[in-house]
Amino acid sequence: MAEFRIEHDSMGELQVPADALWGAQTQRAVDNFPISGRPMPAGFIQALGLIKAAAAEANQDLGLLPKRPAAAIRKAALAVAEGDYDAHFPVDIYQTGSGTSSNMNANEVIARLASGGAQTVHPNDHVNLGQSSNDVVPTAIRVGAVLAVEDELLPALKHLGRTIDRRGRRLRKVVKTGRTHLMDAMPLSFAQEFGAWSAQLTSARGRLQDALKRLRRLPIGGTAIGTGINADAKFGPRVARALSKQTGVKFDSAADKFEGIAAQDDAVELSGQLSATAVALMKIANDLRWMNSGPLGGLGEVELPALQPGSSIMPGKVNPVIPEATCMACAQVMGHHTAITVAGQSGNFQLNVMLPLIAANLLESIQLLSNVSWLLADSAIAGLTVRGDNVASALDRNPILVTALNPVIGYEKGAAIAKRAYKEGRPVLDVALEDSGLDEKTLRGLLDPVALTRGGIHGTSGG
Repeated sequence: MAEFRIEHDSMGELQVPADALWGAQTQRAVDNFPISGRPMPAGFIQALGLIKAAAAEANQDLGLLPKRPAAAIRKAALAVAEGDYDAHFPVDIYQTGSGTSSNMNANEVIARLASGGAQTVHPNDHVNLGQSSNDVVPTAIRVGAVLAVEDELLPALKHLGRTIDRRGRRLRKVVKTGRTHLMDAMPLSFAQEFGAWSAQLTSARGRLQDALKRLRRLPIGGTAIGTGINADAKFGPRVARALSKQTGVKFDSAADKFEGIAAQDDAVELSGQLSATAVALMKIANDLRWMNSGPLGGLGEVELPALQPGSSIMPGKVNPVIPEATCMACAQVMGHHTAITVAGQSGNFQLNVMLPLIAANLLESIQLLSNVSWLLADSAIAGLTVRGDNVASALDRNPILVTALNPVIGYEKGAAIAKRAYKEGRPVLDVALEDSGLDEKTLRGLLDPVALTRGGIHGTSGG
């Protein structure tokens, strides 16, 4: 069998691998961009397939495409969206800035799949009918990101939040030393500490959902620059409606398609919220690392599940590998946001020319955050155990408990008791019994760690 076949485009003929579903324009991109070796992500290919299927449906409804080729295109495009032909999308992320190569890759693969017998489907005239790479690729960015956030990230964050809440409820009566500046502070319960994490995740989900409202506005139908040349005026709204029906996610036709093609501010906004989510996850992961530190030389408040040996030379060492992996993933998301921010302002007049980078980085950020959220929940937080003796011992010796005595004995006297307790390594209660002038019953009421977690002003009555 021949190793290659000859294909042609407007620039002439060239060789294409015999078993490849793509055509000449895709092959030129493969030859022109041997840069990263990383093709566009599967979520982007899925979005392209969904858009091409919706476009075929809209063109048929408008009487612009006969029923038979429209049905063949739709069937092939949906198979592409299912991931059946991902191996036939080889174009590098770092390609032409409009993403034309990836759009033509989809057009050529779908046209070849849809052709057969007496029917020949043309990649430009039929699959790309009423479209331009300049409106297809920005639309694919939006569709791919919205679906990934809805289907992957939001459920992952919700699961992590529920796992944290569940563990917090079980530990609501366990009080520990709080810390500010990494130094001992007033006590709080594990439920309160975990509750702050959960609240961060709730806020993150709300910010993401708000950003999606603007990302659902699709510029498809604007074609080359936003004027809609070569597209029926009803095409964009019909594609948005078809995409909504296919995915179960509401999409809208953008009121101003010039904006959706020339600017990618909506994508930059979502990236910013992904970066903020990464900040929240890194905070949680680093808190876990500190709480798990030790087991003898650190805080040793909790013990995370032992998942693998931690050292090639130190036997018995076990490390907090899931929080560490989370921090690395979050750092990458923050880096992606910087790249997306630069890419978002990298266009002139009617077209942004870093679209593939925006698409790839958005989808990878969503994937990273989704995956580490599940891992944090199931491989770290769900199975952690509290080292009760260590927590209680540190709390008993915490000199900052003297803060509760301020309304009764004053700040300066309280500071002297705290300094003496710290210097002598004694519990605050013992030193206060000697120096405060208060009886033991009153002091125990004032210094009760559980009562202190409820806040408020503690007087001599202990209220």
